[in-house]
Amino acid sequence: ITTLINHKDNTKKSDKTLQAIQRVGQAVNLAVGRFVKVGEAIANENWDLKEEINIACIEAKQAGETIAALTDVTNLSHAEPHNQITVFTDKTGVIKAARLLLSSVTKVLLLADRVVIKQIITSRNKVLATMERLEKVNSFQEFVQIFSQFGNEMVEFAHLTGDRQNDLKDEKKKARMAAARAVLEKGTMMLLTASKTCLRHPNCESAHKNKEGVFERMKEALDKVIEIVTDCKPSGDTDTASASIFTGIKELKMNLEALRDNPYFQSKESLSVTLEVVLERTEDFTDSAYTSHERRERILELSTQTRAELQEFVSVWIQAQSRKTKSMTEELELSMLKISHSLNELKKELHSAAMQLAADLVKYHADHVVLQALKLTGVEGNLEALAEYACKLSEQKEQLVETCRLLRHVSGTEPLEITCIHAAETFHVTGQQIISAAETLTLHPSSKIAKENLDVFCEAWESQISDMSMLLREINDVFEGRRGEKYGYLSLPKQMKNNANLKSLKPEKPDSEEQAKIAKLGLKLGLLTSDVNCEIEKWEDQENDIVQNGRNMSKMAYSLYLFTRGEGSLKTSQDLIHLLEVLAAEGLKFTSSIQAFSKQLKDDDKLMLLLEINKLIPLCHQLQTVTKASLQNKVFLKVDKCITKIRSMMALVVQLLSLCYKLMKKMESNRWISVTNKDTMDGKT
Repeated sequence: ITTLINHKDNTKKSDKTLQAIQRVGQAVNLAVGRFVKVGEAIANENWDLKEEINIACIEAKQAGETIAALTDVTNLSHAEPHNQITVFTDKTGVIKAARLLLSSVTKVLLLADRVVIKQIITSRNKVLATMERLEKVNSFQEFVQIFSQFGNEMVEFAHLTGDRQNDLKDEKKKARMAAARAVLEKGTMMLLTASKTCLRHPNCESAHKNKEGVFERMKEALDKVIEIVTDCKPSGDTDTASASIFTGIKELKMNLEALRDNPYFQSKESLSVTLEVVLERTEDFTDSAYTSHERRERILELSTQTRAELQEFVSVWIQAQSRKTKSMTEELELSMLKISHSLNELKKELHSAAMQLAADLVKYHADHVVLQALKLTGVEGNLEALAEYACKLSEQKEQLVETCRLLRHVSGTEPLEITCIHAAETFHVTGQQIISAAETLTLHPSSKIAKENLDVFCEAWESQISDMSMLLREINDVFEGRRGEKYGYLSLPKQMKNNANLKSLKPEKPDSEEQAKIAKLGLKLGLLTSDVNCEIEKWEDQENDIVQNGRNMSKMAYSLYLFTRGEGSLKTSQDLIHLLEVLAAEGLKFTSSIQAFSKQLKDDDKLMLLLEINKLIPLCHQLQTVTKASLQNKVFLKVDKCITKIRSMMALVVQLLSLCYKLMKKMESNRWISVTNKDTMDGKT
């Protein structure tokens, strides 16, 4: 749409130009057609919103058809007939149609979003109702029937919330959703074994306590999902960012920076209060029994130093407001640098303290000695030993919960803060549940179901310890500045592996002819990404490696298309070359995924697929070679070559996605026929 609106009225109307304009118009109309089809299907399933969605769909369809009609220019000769209205004669018509299209599409999206929210709420209510039935069940037979229904409902809920999580733009909400879904996923297996144990040992108090803990946590997780989806903040919910030391330091530094531009930005009392809040939170470290004496002394020393330097800064600041001399400005700058340095030193010390404690704990508990001892104690029925090891696990639990709280202060981002809070809650709850499960087994040492139940809770604990290692790596990456945005292929780092080769590249602007050439190539690439996305939509399993690799390639190619228009996050030649490197690597991953899939195929199908793969692999290697070569002062010539190469790659990606989908459907059909025949034979037998 932007291409059509921005085209020059005096563009030379060559056959190529006319074909390109018509193809863009057709692509818009086809995309609108697909969009409307989905919108109408949603309307038919939701009578309360049917009329509103249908009206918006009709508007979108009309706008798409208008754009297609105005771009139907292939029959025009260079002397344009006066009786045909086209994009060349009625640019206002295209703009009006585009506005109508964007308005109607937005309406459909908002209405569809309401449908999705309603689906999630309905699905959650089903799950909750079935859970309440499971809580009251008294017989194994009844439990098995209801749990089967519960399992199906949980699968549906997982799909809906998984899609919603992917759609969320707010990283904080995304992290909260991931935490709630993780509780539900692990809780389903816990609920199964805890309920079975309770049914087998109905008079056992610890078994009932264990089961109640699982149901309670799962219900809380279900409520959290609805809070996120409906955007309703629960009463008493506090903002986790306000409790983080690193967030407080960041806020203080921003306020100090603001004083450079406006000396009257805020009062000296405000700065002092912000610092005191930060220093008060450092007491979580200094009061902790797990902080070493040396670290405690160092944190207190840095806190005192920072407080003194802020007082000195405030004094200089007050003088600078009355005496606006050059020397005074320099003194104020120096004072600001001093306090900034002290805050950075404090950050380093706190980060080091939390990370060292967490790393030591993860390493120390990696062998899970206490869990093994509890399992053995249970099988032996040794109540005395149970008390000893339960006490040890409680100490371990307190250590881990405390460490997660300290890690939250130094995590550096809101999503990681939420992950730390989730880890602390998981250790706290799972630790108590392991003890109640171990007590049940100790009281019933020959019970297989009680043993299985303890194993499930121990596995959840071990899994959380493993997740801690990953969390530490992520926190460290953020602290050292190695981590960019979540969507790495859209927001690329400035530093490069082969940076030395790029120092001499000058960001010279291309002339208008080169720009036009690159824009044309980019547009064709943009249209190919649309084709890739259409192929991806056909796949039922959106988590398939082939689909994920194809989607990543499509997104990177689209970033390159935006770059050719001077838009998007790619700003420098370094950004561009890094994108090409990542795209080439993703292309090779895509071929590897298809090769793995080809192993499941028959010889003829396998050969056909491998022949297509062998066309893509050399292009990926060629792209890697091009990015490594340093073309001094000819970066736009490289863009030209690379886009042509990437267009060839994406055309092959479209073909391969289509071919893999057909072969997968064929394989599933053959498997179904085979299973049906086998069932028929078994029935006859």
